Amino acid sequence: MLEHHDDIETSSRFTNRELSWLHFNARVLARAEDESVPELERLKFCAIYASNLDEFFMVRVAGLKDQVAAGITRTPPDGYTPLAQLRQIKRLADRQLLRLEHVHTDVLRAALSRKGVDIIDWDELDEAERTFAAHEFETRIFPILTPLAVDPGHPFPYISNLSLNLAIQVFDPATGRQRFARLKVPPSIDRFMVLPSGRFVPLEQVMSAYCDQLFPGFNVTGAWPFRVTRNADISLEDEGAEDLLEAVELELRRRRFGRAIRLQVDRTMPPEIMKLLLRELDLDGDDVYHYRGLIDCTGYWQLASIDRPDLLMPSFNGVVPTDLQEVETPADFFARIRRNDILLHHPYDSFSASVSEFVRSAANDPMVMAIKLTIYRTSGDSPIVQSLILAAEKGKQVAVLVEVKARFDEQANIEWARRLEEAGVHVAYGLVGLKIHCKTALVVREEPDGLRRYCHIGTGNYNPKTATIYEDLGLLTADLQIGEDLSQLFNFLTGYGNHVRFDNLLVAPYSLRSGIAQLIENERTMPQGEGRIVLKLNSLVDADLIESLYLASQAGVSIDLIVRGICCLRPGIPGLSENIRVRSIVGRYLEHSRIFYFANGRGARSPSYYIGSADLMPRNLDRRVEALVRIDDPAGQARLDQIIEYALADDELSWRLGTDDEYHPIRTGAFQSHDAFELLARQRVRLDRSVDIGSEQPRPVVRRRPQQPVTATEAETGAESETGAAEGTAAGSAGER
Repeated sequence: MLEHHDDIETSSRFTNRELSWLHFNARVLARAEDESVPELERLKFCAIYASNLDEFFMVRVAGLKDQVAAGITRTPPDGYTPLAQLRQIKRLADRQLLRLEHVHTDVLRAALSRKGVDIIDWDELDEAERTFAAHEFETRIFPILTPLAVDPGHPFPYISNLSLNLAIQVFDPATGRQRFARLKVPPSIDRFMVLPSGRFVPLEQVMSAYCDQLFPGFNVTGAWPFRVTRNADISLEDEGAEDLLEAVELELRRRRFGRAIRLQVDRTMPPEIMKLLLRELDLDGDDVYHYRGLIDCTGYWQLASIDRPDLLMPSFNGVVPTDLQEVETPADFFARIRRNDILLHHPYDSFSASVSEFVRSAANDPMVMAIKLTIYRTSGDSPIVQSLILAAEKGKQVAVLVEVKARFDEQANIEWARRLEEAGVHVAYGLVGLKIHCKTALVVREEPDGLRRYCHIGTGNYNPKTATIYEDLGLLTADLQIGEDLSQLFNFLTGYGNHVRFDNLLVAPYSLRSGIAQLIENERTMPQGEGRIVLKLNSLVDADLIESLYLASQAGVSIDLIVRGICCLRPGIPGLSENIRVRSIVGRYLEHSRIFYFANGRGARSPSYYIGSADLMPRNLDRRVEALVRIDDPAGQARLDQIIEYALADDELSWRLGTDDEYHPIRTGAFQSHDAFELLARQRVRLDRSVDIGSEQPRPVVRRRPQQPVTATEAETGAESETGAAEGTAAGSAGER
């Protein structure tokens, strides 16, 4: 650990990781509350918020509960014990739940109804609609339902993770006793029933209305929805695993039976039913979250897909990068990369016309000898996987590193890996003790002057679906040194190696931590006023690198951090971080790219730019294989400057992290506002790389000295400068992406 000032307590130097994540999800929720966002898009943000929270409980809260159960009381740098964190999580989650209920139940339903989209409750159905619902229940729902009684002859059933259920109370006239039964809402049926009128009613309400048909001779006295969240993290001790794939498959089977850690219930549920659920699930009152209205807002994804483009944000189809236009053959494609490096920015640049086409061209080019690629997450119908299979069938050497420990995608990755193996692809299933998180592809092509390597290194997964909703960067290059580095990396991943040296790459867990620390130190030692750092990340957690940034700030280095999700650094503290500003952008896309800018990274007035897969978290730096690539091409550097400038000029989608640990929206009230998404989209439509967009162009801010930091009070009143707090999250959590 680096030295720090004794007059600033360690616990005051860091914010808590879990609470910072909850603040991140609150910024997602704020998008649902934003009246300037189209109504169905706001409903989608409700679903995103709920899905994010599910994953948070399944992994992070479950881990804290395990620590409490194990009697662990040690504190992280922020000073919170595991038990204290759970109490604060409960407090914040309850507060956010009230906001969620209000926006989707009270605000959005009314707003959507005014636009002709009616989400109604059962008691609002008219007679014709009830007749239709009864017929649908009898013909499509009733045959697949399985009521499970709970009595001395029927033990309490297993409640699967995140399943929606009805707790049903029935009265037995023969004995005069109340009985309990559980009924699962079938996930194979749409969450909302579409009525002939076009209105939508929740499926669980239809089931509640007609569930008496499941209990002939009994009287149903009540039915209340509930939902259980279980520990779904995989605790894989892979160091001793003889077969990594087999070990992961075993843990996947165990995940189904993880302990319950959260119970979501309807607020009208009677105390006796609640008591039964808590006893059988081994939970206590602090684990219960009471809902008014819809319990599981992820069901709103169904409504977000209806054909009402006027209620959604306008779609943006990525353009074909200028350097890749009018390519007729695979040989032409590689000639374009050979001519100059191509920096890609998705979704503004088409993923299919660049990255997917890179792999497709390699598969079809008779001069390509070998293809190597890492897969962390991909889609079920990935054209990249299809191209790899085609390449293997054509006799090319194809090697794929499939990370079977990618959280919640383990089973999908195993299935794809086996399909690749069947086609003759050499498949490696990750590494023992490390996750392969880097996004890299290498193509070896025979050319008149010998073998040449073509490379792609990116910040996002090889997934064409998420490439349309995640903001990411990638580099296509034929640079000799990068090709040699990438060959070394793949040889290490598929074979053995120690003390591997890389010239243009920073690779975790070897050179990335020390490389970033050295780049920060270079800025710290620059003459006063010349140091400048800009980092665009998903998460900033690592205590040692945060301390390095604090020391740089104390030396006068100007630091802007654009952190999408978790940020454990405290900006603006006198004597510690007064030269650091943190912002977060929550907008149209999930801000997912990582950019590292150091004004003097390669010596005085010689900046360094890096992009890659790593965030500054201990897991990325020490327990994963990550890769950052240095961008030396002037055109690529200029484009990264533009991305940073637009992000730092944004005063529509951005949030500033204040010294009070709260995020404050940046709304200058200026006549000419800046929305980073709109600026970048318009820029790409022009099909050039200039920064000239007329009067809408923000002033350059990458290298300039910033104004004095704005206080939390000023941020609340909108008295802002161009610096601020930004976060991007349109389609996912701050977890492993």
